[in-house]
Amino acid sequence: MYGHIAKMAEAVKAGVGSAGGSATIYQIPETLSDDILAKMHAPAKPDYPVIKPADLTQYDAFLLGVPTRYGNFPAQWKVRGSFQLFLLDIFSRLSWQSFWDATGGLWASGALLGKYAGVFVSTGTPGGGQETTVISTLSTLAHHGIIYVPMGYGEAFHILSNLSEVRGGSPWGSGTFSAGDGSRQPSELEIQLAIHHGKYFYNTVKKAF
Repeated sequence: MYGHIAKMAEAVKAGVGSAGGSATIYQIPETLSDDILAKMHAPAKPDYPVIKPADLTQYDAFLLGVPTRYGNFPAQWKVRGSFQLFLLDIFSRLSWQSFWDATGGLWASGALLGKYAGVFVSTGTPGGGQETTVISTLSTLAHHGIIYVPMGYGEAFHILSNLSEVRGGSPWGSGTFSAGDGSRQPSELEIQLAIHHGKYFYNTVKKAF
């Protein structure tokens, strides 16, 4: 909503490119109305094409950039639990589905079976879901048969063990902090970690091909 995942995605893409791979950045469909976005002071969306669930079949692997909501997927990615019931009750006339909830046909046909995925995140605070958001994706990935690739420590140990400044990221994947009002932008250290993440992910996945 405020551009943090877009900046991280550019860094991840640079990492993939540095390892000899290629990547295309997409954004998933927005489920909030323009009026709501205006009230939330959201800037204009970046100029990335919007991906449809069926488009996932065209790619071998995905690095999913997931902003968080209470340490989990936001509603645009996947509607859950009581929030889903609330939406169905209050906004039952709307026809949208969240991204993963619209992949039932892909699941039924096994269209994503054996593909690979990694995850990077943006959270408001250190306790906002840098690890739990990634963990929450695993059930969805498992149901599709998508193979999750963690970032680990490895060559990123010097960043992940750096306690001299606030930074996002974990062995589960790269990450950034946005602050509660979205005012903090990805730091240089977080960008470095995202570049490493893209490079490591590509070098790992290409072994399968």
